[in-house]
Amino acid sequence: MEGEIMKIFITGSTGFIGTCLVQRLLQAEHEISCLARKTSNTQFLKDSGVDIYIGDVTDKYSLQKGMEGCDWLVHLASSFIFWFPNNKVFHDVNVTGTCNVSKVIYISTAAVYGNAEKPTTEETPVGTKRASKYVRTKYEGDLIAWDLYEKKNLPLVIIYPSAVIGANDPKACGRYINNYSKGRMPAQVLTRFSFPFVHVKDVAEAIVNALEKENNIGEKYIVSAENLTFGELNQMISEISGMKLPLINLPTWMTVMTSYLMTGISNLIRKPPIWDMSIDQISLMKQDFLIDGSKTERELGITYTPIRDALKEAIESFKE
Repeated sequence: MEGEIMKIFITGSTGFIGTCLVQRLLQAEHEISCLARKTSNTQFLKDSGVDIYIGDVTDKYSLQKGMEGCDWLVHLASSFIFWFPNNKVFHDVNVTGTCNVSKVIYISTAAVYGNAEKPTTEETPVGTKRASKYVRTKYEGDLIAWDLYEKKNLPLVIIYPSAVIGANDPKACGRYINNYSKGRMPAQVLTRFSFPFVHVKDVAEAIVNALEKENNIGEKYIVSAENLTFGELNQMISEISGMKLPLINLPTWMTVMTSYLMTGISNLIRKPPIWDMSIDQISLMKQDFLIDGSKTERELGITYTPIRDALKEAIESFKE
């Protein structure tokens, strides 16, 4: 399939990874169609000349229309209230007679491995504990996808990115970098805990290479460049931005207590917790991961971007 022009349907194309993926697929000259909600900013897709189907992953008709005649599906769409859409997507790909997709790339997260044995690889049995609602629902999605692969011959490949860094990231990781680079954080937290990181462009490259690779149905690919403690990450952000780090370093117990307090306040005022200090996010940060993404390098032929370079791009974009 490498070098062959394919028609690809993408959900989640207006998101952080999605826009990077569309750019990479256009470079490979594949034919692209994208699902977008009415409320999404689709200007980038319009400027890129891709076909846009207005709809939602919960709308069976819009999925059917978008997938007609497609060779591949990349399912990126996700939400913190996550899993309910996915069963429809996989069902329509596998059952509906209007499409005949030869490969489905489902984007999960490396965090679904939870408290697994370290270092964690694709073959490591998943742990018994997943630290946030988002990760637990992503894991439920994995189980449904693999069930369809085994019982219904869904042509499935799953990508497991670690925390994604890059320019103009509006999500939690981007906000974390932006807050520290602009001196908005009153204290450092969980500095001894490790977390895996990867450049957004490396995730897009892995997805494209997984699509184009032959004979890889049923494979898993963890996409992760470096494991850093939050203390090491903070130090990099400080060195790149020139912003001094907070002198206060909250102990773990106080960080957890603060997250419960901030979440409780947010539940009352119906606004997100200040400094992203939610119970789910702090629980995920203190899961303490050690992820091995070397299989993706070997089998998909990518070379990981240094995380320092990814941070430079992110911090520069926040200045703009």
